Amino acid sequence: MQIGVSSYSFSRELKRGMTYFEACDQAAQMGYKGIEFIDLEPQYGAGIEDIKELAVCLREHCERLGLAIPAYTISADFLNGRGCTPEEEPARVQGCVDIAALLGAKVMRHDAFWRMDKIRDWREAVEKIAPAIAQVARYAATRGIVTCSENHGLIMQDSNRVETLIRRVNDPNYGWLVDIGNFLCADEDPRHAVGIAARYAVHAHIKDFLFRSGQEEKPGGDWLTTRGGNYLRGTVVGHGVVPVRSCIRQLRAAGYAGWLSVEFEGAEETLPALRNAIEYLHRIGAEGED
Repeated sequence: MQIGVSSYSFSRELKRGMTYFEACDQAAQMGYKGIEFIDLEPQYGAGIEDIKELAVCLREHCERLGLAIPAYTISADFLNGRGCTPEEEPARVQGCVDIAALLGAKVMRHDAFWRMDKIRDWREAVEKIAPAIAQVARYAATRGIVTCSENHGLIMQDSNRVETLIRRVNDPNYGWLVDIGNFLCADEDPRHAVGIAARYAVHAHIKDFLFRSGQEEKPGGDWLTTRGGNYLRGTVVGHGVVPVRSCIRQLRAAGYAGWLSVEFEGAEETLPALRNAIEYLHRIGAEGED
C-alpha cells in the first residue's frame, strides 16, 4: 500500500489562497506518493478556468513531481439529482468520469444520495438508484476507471448499508471507498465495520476523530453530532480514537493493496497535521508488512 493525501485535506489552505498546484508541491515535499482530488473548482486552478484543461495541467504537474493521482472523488445524488434532475444525474456523473480519465486516476468515487425527501427507508432508495450506479460503472469500465461509493453522509454510512448497495448494484467495476473514520459518524465500531468493508475496498481514506459521549455537554467549535447523539471532531491521524493500525491490518488481510489516502479535517493547522500524519503512518508500518 502507498500513502497519499486528499486535496480535501488542504481545504483551509485553498481558501486562504493556496492553489491546487501548490498543494501538490506541499504533498510531494512531505513525502506523500500521491494526491487525490475532489470536485475540481476553477478558483483554485491558478487562473485556469476550464475544468478539462485544469485536469490535464494537474496531471502534467504531478508527473513532473513524481506524484500519482490515484483517485478523483466527486459529489453526486442519484436519488435527487445534483444541479440537475435524477434522470440526468448518470450522464452528469459520466462526465466526471471523463475528468478522472484526464487526471489519469484509476478510481472515481461518487456519492449515492444525500437526502430522502419522499422515501422513508434507505433500502427503497438503494433499489431505486442501483441501476443508475451500474450504468455509470459500466461506462467507467470503458475508460479504465473503477467506480465506488464511500461510507459517509449519515444515511449511507453504516457498513451494512453500503454493503447492501454494492451487492445490489452487483457490478465488478463498482466497489467501496473505505473511510476508516466515518463509521463513527453512525456510531459504528471501525474495527467491526472495516471487517465487513475490506473485501469490497478499491480505495481507502485514513482519518481520525476526537470523541466525546453524548451524555456530556457538546463542546464548542467544530464538533459534529453523530446519528446516535455523540460528538466528534476531526483531528491529526494518530491523535484520536480511530484504531488506525488495526483497520489497516484488516484491509491488508483482506487482500487490499491500494492507496491509503489521508483525509484531514481537523481544527489543527493543516501542514503540521499532514506531516504528523505521514510520519505516524510510516511509524506503524502502513506501507509494508506489520
